[in-house]
Amino acid sequence: MPDSVPGSTPGSASDPTPAATAGGGSGAPGLADLLAAMPLASHLGVTLDEATPEAARGSLAWSAELCTVGGVLHGGALMTLADAVGAVCAYLNLPAGAGTSTVESKTNFLRAVRSGGVHATARPLHVGGTVVVVQTDLRDDEGRLVGQTTQTQLVLTPKGRP
Repeated sequence: MPDSVPGSTPGSASDPTPAATAGGGSGAPGLADLLAAMPLASHLGVTLDEATPEAARGSLAWSAELCTVGGVLHGGALMTLADAVGAVCAYLNLPAGAGTSTVESKTNFLRAVRSGGVHATARPLHVGGTVVVVQTDLRDDEGRLVGQTTQTQLVLTPKGRP
């Protein structure tokens, strides 16, 4: 995630800082800006449904173009969904002016997805000054756990700032 989202101004509805997205506001412009900052996720069809420091939620629809042998949604597509939603969750837990980058990601694939969609819910496990650790659960349309990703996001602060 970038240090700031293009076209946003601090404190505006499209500013993806915790203060701008927390509190039950519409969040729609912020969601669009957050997703626009991740072109690969957008290109694959990842959507963001909710984004707060406590949880981020997004989805990816099954499509033949995203499959491997036998019509199974490719693990890379699932990992992209988990990484994108997890990055948003981590980003919303950063101090003002900081950015983030994934430095470690581990995914367990538990069930094949051959139709429908996959829904991701990311929650922070640890929010620190150096790293944010996020766990993302991936569920199919029937609510079955299809995968789980744990990722570590490095907190990137501008030089000369704590």
